[in-house]
Amino acid sequence: MTPAPAIETYDLRKEFGDQVAVADLTLTVERGEVFGFLGPNGAGKTTSVKMLLGLVHPTAGSARLLGHPIADFRARARVGFLPEHFRFHEWQTGAEFLAFHAELHGMARGEARRRTGDLLDLVGLAQERARRLRHYSKGMLQRIGLAQALLHDPEVVFLDEPTSGLDPGGRRLVREILRDLARRGTTVFLNSHLLSEIERICDRVAFVRQGIVLRMGTLASFADGTLEVEVRAHGLTDEAVRGLARWASDIRREDGTLRFRTAGEATLPAIHRHLVAEGADLISFRPDTPSLEDVFLRIVGAAGDAPPGATE
Repeated sequence: MTPAPAIETYDLRKEFGDQVAVADLTLTVERGEVFGFLGPNGAGKTTSVKMLLGLVHPTAGSARLLGHPIADFRARARVGFLPEHFRFHEWQTGAEFLAFHAELHGMARGEARRRTGDLLDLVGLAQERARRLRHYSKGMLQRIGLAQALLHDPEVVFLDEPTSGLDPGGRRLVREILRDLARRGTTVFLNSHLLSEIERICDRVAFVRQGIVLRMGTLASFADGTLEVEVRAHGLTDEAVRGLARWASDIRREDGTLRFRTAGEATLPAIHRHLVAEGADLISFRPDTPSLEDVFLRIVGAAGDAPPGATE
């Protein structure tokens, strides 16, 4: 029998007075996916996560976790969560902090010791186990928070900005941990403004605005077969640039650099020949698929474009 998806939402809505934080969230996240949840500030992302965790009651609609209603303890007991703005017990050591949360999960003492040791190793804090959290850096707190979210070996993990405050080494470590979780069948629901991190790790993403899914799919599906081309050249005439309109769109020129979009690889030889024939001395000709940032701006719009009255 096929297990139910990890997360399902149907017309999920949340109002705070006359403010609509989430208008109509409908999506499905399969088990074992690393799923990116993207949108501008005020898009309702944090409110959506809080509803799925049972921390905020929906105004309308429904949702299920691991086949159970979101209010069902059987589902919530199998979920891990790292919020963006956390406040840990700073007087505890790293080991004490994890042991405390293991006790909250009802773990036996021996199992708690084993999981605490394993996770401190996993997040690179084994040498800091006896240091009090008040002396941890922002990146160390982020990593101990991730360890806390994974302590009870959850089936679904919600992570809100998990790489915030991490240096490049820390971000790579978190990426490796999340990939390993997905390989073992854990579902990761990732809310992050760091689109480069989303691009490296997520299987699918959803672009949301005021809690409405605008587009959802794999990263490759958003490219629509188009390529972003960057050309550096001397001698680019206005006539040469205008002539690109036969094959290209969104043409942007800045000094000796030209950027545009084209329908695919088949157009590239003709574009190259055209520029050379028009007397341009090409320094570089670099086609690439659109970045996630380009896709984000095309689908969602610039940051700060959330509708008036919207809230996270």
